[in-house]
Amino acid sequence: MILGTAGCLICGVDEAGRGPLAGPVFAAAVILDANNPVEGLADSKKLTEKARDRLAPLIRERALAWAVACASVEEIDAMNILQATLLAMCRAVQGLARLPDEVLVDGPHCPRLDLPVRAVIKGDSTVAAISAASILAKTARDAEMLRLHELHPQYGLDRHKGYPTAAHLAALREHGVIGIYRRSFAPVRNLLNKA
Repeated sequence: MILGTAGCLICGVDEAGRGPLAGPVFAAAVILDANNPVEGLADSKKLTEKARDRLAPLIRERALAWAVACASVEEIDAMNILQATLLAMCRAVQGLARLPDEVLVDGPHCPRLDLPVRAVIKGDSTVAAISAASILAKTARDAEMLRLHELHPQYGLDRHKGYPTAAHLAALREHGVIGIYRRSFAPVRNLLNKA
């Protein structure tokens, strides 16, 4: 696991919510404190919800800087999910209270930043700051999906978090497409075309 050295501020960046049919895409940026580590960091997808919920406040408390940002459903539909994800990543880095020396981004794509930036394949498993960012992005997005569930309980967003499960697609067919849905995504677009 790459931690970064005390003299070099590494910012990890990751996203959550590229695949769902509903809701914003989130990104987080985290600069960890080498002198105040967080034990148990890992790719958020490999952690239980309980573990993520335990780690997220520790990350926010111990990090030198962190920020969470998103790109809206409207932005996703206007520019495509990849560009919207990169926009959310830019917003997260720009939201940091201090500037890092280098930004490490999970995956093959880098946002355009006025800082050194590097893509790291499987970075959420190998770079501690990216793992931390993946946890903050995932917990923030899950919280938003729970908020949307309170407003629209008929879609079951609390269970599938917007992903295209069979139950979700059935609810979408029954209740129709509302503003929280990404109209550029094929299952939603196909339903709208049939209407």
